Amino acid sequence: MRTRVLRAVGVLACLALTAGCEWRGLNSLPLPGTHGRGDDAFAVTIEMPDVTTLERNSRVRVGDVTVGRVADLRLGDGHALVTVMVDGSTVLPENTVAKIGQTSLLGSAHVELSPPLAEPARVRLGDGDVIPLERAGAFPTTEQTLSSLSLVLSGGGLAQAQEITRELNRAMDGRQESVRALLTRLDAVLAGLDGQKEQIVSAMESLDALAVEVTEHNTEIAAATDDLAPAMEVLSTQRDDLTRAADALWQFGRVANEVVEASGDDVVANLRDLEPVLASLASAGDSLTESLRYLLTFPFPIDTYRNAVRGDYANGTVILDLTLPTLENALLLGTPFENALTGGGRPVPDLVSLLVPPVSEPTR
Repeated sequence: MRTRVLRAVGVLACLALTAGCEWRGLNSLPLPGTHGRGDDAFAVTIEMPDVTTLERNSRVRVGDVTVGRVADLRLGDGHALVTVMVDGSTVLPENTVAKIGQTSLLGSAHVELSPPLAEPARVRLGDGDVIPLERAGAFPTTEQTLSSLSLVLSGGGLAQAQEITRELNRAMDGRQESVRALLTRLDAVLAGLDGQKEQIVSAMESLDALAVEVTEHNTEIAAATDDLAPAMEVLSTQRDDLTRAADALWQFGRVANEVVEASGDDVVANLRDLEPVLASLASAGDSLTESLRYLLTFPFPIDTYRNAVRGDYANGTVILDLTLPTLENALLLGTPFENALTGGGRPVPDLVSLLVPPVSEPTR
């Protein structure tokens, strides 16, 4: 009788205990021997979009090593909240990524924790931290994999791929050399673009800077455009006149070109004949300009003309320089008789032959 009473009391105690714990199967009870139960274990909350087949007491793994367990599953604001208990010796950054995965094709689900790949790791993950929804997700499940495979095998893409391959073979049949040459040129173009990617990026950055500058001066550009509109209207109304002026300028250029081409030899000859005259002017030096000073007061020097006339008489001095070099420079310079008086290496021309033309004898 005592044994029966003890058994009844034990059954009642178990019923009371399970009723208070909302019995949901064996996984709803804390199981001994699992990870995340030490004194230094800490709790982390994960915002999951979908828990799939995850259960309480599911494993928490880091690099295929079990470091904790799933302690609680509950519904949050449109997503699931998964509380995991992690061993205190586990070192993870605060920006850890959490995903639900499976150990094998038919294995059980578990939570996989890993450091981030797209950003540097931050401070250590600790008790009470939350992994937000943007850093949580799930690997493809077995059902999703089989569903995708079924879609492909049931005509979801293989038939189209076969049709595309057949049409490509038909299009390139007999054009293999052309396609090969096209691919070679395309490879050269892509290599050139790859070699100039820094310049392309720099040009794009400069264009972006220009766009920013234009945006900052948008008001001034709009005002300038408005001010330019009347000028454009005037140009539009005078377009015929401008066209005729441009055509006349073209005709003038054509005629000038014809004149230059027709008289080119004569111009060159005139320039060559002008060379001795310019050389003589250059040889005269300051004499020509100095002589012009005496033009208005001739025959009196400009420096002393005020002393030339004294009442009813005038003072004057005449100096005649009849030396041969002076006469030659004054009278014969630049003429065929240059150096005829001084004999500076040039033969004296025959004055008679120059002044009197020869008389031709009558033909017998």
